[in-house]
Amino acid sequence: MRALLFNGSPREKGNTAAMLTRISDVFYESNAHVDYIQLGGQSIHGCTACMECRQNKDERCVLEDDGVNEYIQLMKKADAIVIGSPVYFSQITPETKALIDRCGYVIRGNKQFLSRKIGAAVTVARRAGMMPAFHSINDFFLINDMIVPGSQYWNVGVAGGAGEVQQDEESLAIVTRLAHNILWLHDQIHR
Repeated sequence: MRALLFNGSPREKGNTAAMLTRISDVFYESNAHVDYIQLGGQSIHGCTACMECRQNKDERCVLEDDGVNEYIQLMKKADAIVIGSPVYFSQITPETKALIDRCGYVIRGNKQFLSRKIGAAVTVARRAGMMPAFHSINDFFLINDMIVPGSQYWNVGVAGGAGEVQQDEESLAIVTRLAHNILWLHDQIHR
């Protein structure tokens, strides 16, 4: 399996990264190929709705000065995509939103090439707001005809300060199970 993980947090070693690392560790144990993108902290433009990607049909966004076109091609190659984001005022980070919007326009305008791939969201918040952020990411997967596996609870973590999610044993167990479910689902799809 080839997995692509995006960390939408500007904190490269923060709580979102810890949850994504737990997932990638399970993938590595199963000899999966993992691409990990540190998305947060990058300068990524939002979608301008120019619609040129749908006219050009070249699987590219016309905005060329960031990594989005590379990420689109990595998504195309991936069997599973996991997008993680901390919660900012009950929503995903701006970088995560820009990724979803720009990739979504290109993908939907170019034969929906994420169809039947696996997608999973992971969100982390200090106290609340995880579910709206969680839904925003999953909505990207669902509108792109992807398969969204579950776990034993929602893939959310409760943490504020750096490293606090490491004390949230339930959240770490949830994303561990999620990783195993993604691997199982991949095997079922590719029988």
